[in-house]
Amino acid sequence: MSLGRRGTAAACLAVAAALTLSACGGEDASGGSATGDAGADKKASVATGGKDFGDAAKKTAGYGTDSGAGVFPRTITHAMGKTKLTSKPERVVVLDVGEFDNVVSLGVKPVGYAPSEGDAAIPSYLKKEAGNPVSVGTINSLNLEAIAGLKPDLILGSQLRAADKYDELSKIAPTVFSIRPGFTWKENYLLNAAALDRTAKAKSELAAYEAKADKLGEDIGPDKPTISMVRYLPDKIRLYAKDSFIGTILEDVGLPRPKNQQIDDLAAEISPENIDQADADWIFTGVYGDAKATKRDTARANPLWKNLAAVKAGHAKDVSDETWYLGLGVISANLVLDDLRADLVK
Repeated sequence: MSLGRRGTAAACLAVAAALTLSACGGEDASGGSATGDAGADKKASVATGGKDFGDAAKKTAGYGTDSGAGVFPRTITHAMGKTKLTSKPERVVVLDVGEFDNVVSLGVKPVGYAPSEGDAAIPSYLKKEAGNPVSVGTINSLNLEAIAGLKPDLILGSQLRAADKYDELSKIAPTVFSIRPGFTWKENYLLNAAALDRTAKAKSELAAYEAKADKLGEDIGPDKPTISMVRYLPDKIRLYAKDSFIGTILEDVGLPRPKNQQIDDLAAEISPENIDQADADWIFTGVYGDAKATKRDTARANPLWKNLAAVKAGHAKDVSDETWYLGLGVISANLVLDDLRADLVK
C-alpha cells in the first residue's frame, strides 16, 4: 500500500475511532459555487499517516458520536459544534450531492434535497433508490421555508456550502455539517452515518470500496498509465489534483498523475492556449453544465490538443461529470472504479 493509501486509511480509522470508542449519555469553484469538490481553501499542513490532509482532515478526526449503535439520545460532533439527536432520524434533508449519495448508500430515502445550480433533477445514478425527495432550492440558494415545510428530523450539509444558514437550519431540525465536500468524502460519509445510526453499514461500504480499488490497481498491473483529469467550467479549465474527490480515487487505485496534478490542492487552472499541459497517457474529461458555455470546443480546436499523446492514441475520453466530479460519495466512487476498469484493464 502506498503512503497516500496509508494516509487515507489512517484518516478514516481516526474517524472510525471517534465514532466508536467514547461512552454515551468543495467541490466547488471559487466563492462556493456549485461545481463539485470544495474550493481550494488555505490549509495548514498536518501529516496524517504519510498524507497531508490539511486543516480539514485534522478537524474531521474529531467527528462522530459519543453513543453506541442504536443508542439515543446521542450527540454528534461536527464542523459547527455539537448536535443532539433524541431519536433515530426518519425524515432527512440533504443539502448537497455528497450527502445525497451518502444517505442513499445507507438505505435512507431523503425527503428533501438541494440540487446543483441550474439542475433540479435527481442525479441519474441515484434516481432508482432515492425515492421522491422534494427540491429545497439549490446548494447555493437554499429555500428555508421549503425545508421547514418538510418537517425534517435531520439536516445534513457542509460548513463550506451553508455556514451562514446553520443557525436558521438548526432551528428547523438538528443539523450536522461536515467541513467541506470533496477529498474528505470518506470522513464525511462516516459523519453522516453516525447521525443516522448506520456506522456499521458505512464501514462495510468503505471497506468494500477500498478492496475494489486495490483489486483494480492489481489488475491494471505494475506499469500503470499516468492519468490527467480535465474539467471544463463556464469560466475556467481545471486540471484536478490530489485534494479532490477524483484525486483520492486515483490515489486509492495507485494511478500516477502528471507532475502538475500532484499538488496538494483541488486543481490547477489553465487557459485553452495551454491545453498541452493536460497531457498524460490517459485524459478523462468532465464538463460542468452546458459544454457550449465552456471553452471545451476552443481548447479542442487548438492544434496542441490534437497533438497530445493521449489524443493521438485514442486515450482521451469524456466521462460522467455527475459521478466523477459531482458525486462525492461511495456510490459514485464505485461507479468511477467501474469506468476506470472498462478503459484500463484489457
